[in-house]
Amino acid sequence: MMVVTAKVDKKKVIWIAAAAVAAIVLLFALFGGEAPVTDTSAPLAAGNDARIEFLKGFGWEVAASPVESNQVRIPADTSPVYERYNTLQKSQGFDLTPYAGKQVMRFVYKVNNYPGATEPVYATVLVYKNRVIGGDITDTAAGGNIRGFSRPTDSTTKEMS
Repeated sequence: MMVVTAKVDKKKVIWIAAAAVAAIVLLFALFGGEAPVTDTSAPLAAGNDARIEFLKGFGWEVAASPVESNQVRIPADTSPVYERYNTLQKSQGFDLTPYAGKQVMRFVYKVNNYPGATEPVYATVLVYKNRVIGGDITDTAAGGNIRGFSRPTDSTTKEMS
């Protein structure tokens, strides 16, 4: 039987391990280690019922299931259209800026109780990691508007043309 022994310098082992950990952290930070965007104050929207309840909170009655649901990418580069839409979002307490370049879920519900509607009206809810990050109410009638989630009144003017 043969026994082999080696003398190991503990300080060298610790330095090598620390250097390896630092290299891994640096690589992670450079190549995809971006911090997740999660606004814990944003309303939860983990499922269909939660999204419907969110819209009910504004007084909207919507269809039991979305007419459309798909992934959309929040633009990484701004444009005048994006800036107008994000201004609408900011007016209702949301901001799409932290989600630039991210894929989010878009759920569209038919609104059943829009005052005076002559054409379909839809509620769009944007969701990232089970939290509402924005959305709108769209009146599809000629001359209709895109507005925030609040129900229209005579004095409400937060619309996007």
